[in-house]
Amino acid sequence: MTPTSDRSPSRVPRGLRRSRLRLAAITLSAALLGAGAPTAYAALAGDSHSAAPSAAPPQKAAEGRPYVETSLLFGTARPNGGPPVTDKEFRAFVDTFVTPRFPAGLTVQDGYGQYRDSHGTIERERSYELILLYPTSEARPNDPKIEQVRAAYMKRFGQESVARIDDSARVDF
Repeated sequence: MTPTSDRSPSRVPRGLRRSRLRLAAITLSAALLGAGAPTAYAALAGDSHSAAPSAAPPQKAAEGRPYVETSLLFGTARPNGGPPVTDKEFRAFVDTFVTPRFPAGLTVQDGYGQYRDSHGTIERERSYELILLYPTSEARPNDPKIEQVRAAYMKRFGQESVARIDDSARVDF
């Protein structure tokens, strides 16, 4: 997936992320076929875009520990016209390359999306969303590992990019 601006997709502010997610939900026809909700309970921390206070009693503070939620979006169509990345190939990539770097756990969801490639052509393809949850204290050491995953997938499967979305979360297992 290729971003349409010159901004690096590595770090996306939370407000911009929400706008992109809304746009992605519309343009990608968000047909995620997950097998149910993730096993972790996650709630966004400190939403600065919430409505004005009402007469309702204040809500209880979110439980859980501060975490980072990183989503990576992997396309399967090959720009050179080769056969798309198969489920077997993607699962092997996760097993051999991602899992050793993130053995504590991850979630993979199937999807279908579209994006404008570097030549201006709208590409429609099956895709995968890989979600990583890790304590905020592990953000700095995990950043290079995440970038290694992105680079390895692009090289191995001839992709122009792998989108990355980072957000704050509160997680309780």
